[in-house]
Amino acid sequence: MLRALELADAVLGSTSPNPSVGCVIVRDGRIVGEGATQPVGGAHAEAMALRQAGDAARGAAAYVTLEPHAHQGRTPPCSDALIEAGIAAVHVAMVDPNPKVSGVGIEALRAAGIEVSMGDGAAESAKLLEAYAKHCATGLPFVIAKFAATLDGKIAASSGDSRWVAGEEARAWAHGFRTRIDAIMCGVNNVLLDDPQLTARPGGVMAERQPLRIVADSRGRTPLDANVLGPGGKTLIATTDASPAAWRAAITAAGAEICVLPTDANGHVDMAALMRALGDRGVLSLLVEGGGVLHGSFFDAGLVDKVHAIIAPKIVGGSAYPAVAGTGVARMTDAVSLRDVEVVRLGADVAFVGYV
Repeated sequence: MLRALELADAVLGSTSPNPSVGCVIVRDGRIVGEGATQPVGGAHAEAMALRQAGDAARGAAAYVTLEPHAHQGRTPPCSDALIEAGIAAVHVAMVDPNPKVSGVGIEALRAAGIEVSMGDGAAESAKLLEAYAKHCATGLPFVIAKFAATLDGKIAASSGDSRWVAGEEARAWAHGFRTRIDAIMCGVNNVLLDDPQLTARPGGVMAERQPLRIVADSRGRTPLDANVLGPGGKTLIATTDASPAAWRAAITAAGAEICVLPTDANGHVDMAALMRALGDRGVLSLLVEGGGVLHGSFFDAGLVDKVHAIIAPKIVGGSAYPAVAGTGVARMTDAVSLRDVEVVRLGADVAFVGYV
């Protein structure tokens, strides 16, 4: 199962809206086939492993990180493929949270006389598939708020300069993670101040697969020469009726997609409406990279699931550019708390990773 989990982890972010799954087929104590979910429309993990195993699959045991699906989707049912291949036993890490699948695949295997065991690798698989599970339950993306801040909570100096709050190791860590998510988002103020590309560049090299780039721009201030409109993947600008029609047409002509949404109480893009729109298009995971106003709107709306906070040993002072703005809370007892916190040393910086 550990090998199956490794296979699933290796394709995380490349399979959406399908879950990333790993499958290993073992016969007489030897791996005879292994595979992972292919990009959408391609074969599932079980099919890949069976293809490699061939006739050796008959009488073998399969280790799968997620319950094999039993319905006809873009690909045939994986439970049927395991049955037809003559698999004798299936070890499943976790039940599929998708209502179309949940328990049905396991029942189909058992009805065919296949021995099914559950739970080995369940915790690890659940963590890998946390975004998929949330999407199955709510139809919404799993939202990760990420920021690099100084010890006094600033993401930029008083001039707006933010290069660089964190060091090279922290930036490399962040770029590696970008390859594992479906979409990355910033606010228009971030575009105007930093002109980010919002691309995944592990090791300084543009990754083959890029996340969808999203900019929240309520009034249409994104310049046509912004880096986020340049090479590096698709771009979606979330805006409102307050943006000029001519600007929207120019953004579309530049190759980006415009999504006009309702406003919240402050006249900004309604983030809950945006999350519903992204969920409808199969976005499972969203990395929100600020700035502070955007982070504040997500926290105020209760939309954040996880936090990646990189803290640099620096102090800026002043009152401008907090990591999280918005309305905030009036009492410390109402502050957002994180659970299951992991602390990662990144050179001189420290990353706190935890769940809301």
